[in-house]
Amino acid sequence: MAQHYQYIRWFNQLGINDIPLVGGKNASLGEMYRQLADQDVKVPNGFAITAEAYRYLLNQAQAWPKLHQLLDMSMPITSPI
Repeated sequence: MAQHYQYIRWFNQLGINDIPLVGGKNASLGEMYRQLADQDVKVPNGFAITAEAYRYLLNQAQAWPKLHQLLDMSMPITSPI
């Protein structure tokens, strides 16, 4: 696959098995697009940004240390037992 296409996937290329690639919501949208299009339900095509693209952006911006610092400062969410 060409370098510039590895960071996006069109919904018509995605299914529920692509959760690790694009996350649950985008994989679900892809699954819905593919399943409903066959039933003549009009669903506009769209695209998803891959998890790899997100990591690449954080690497290029050298944002990992700041992100970890902010997450480390956040209070953990606890639920009552």
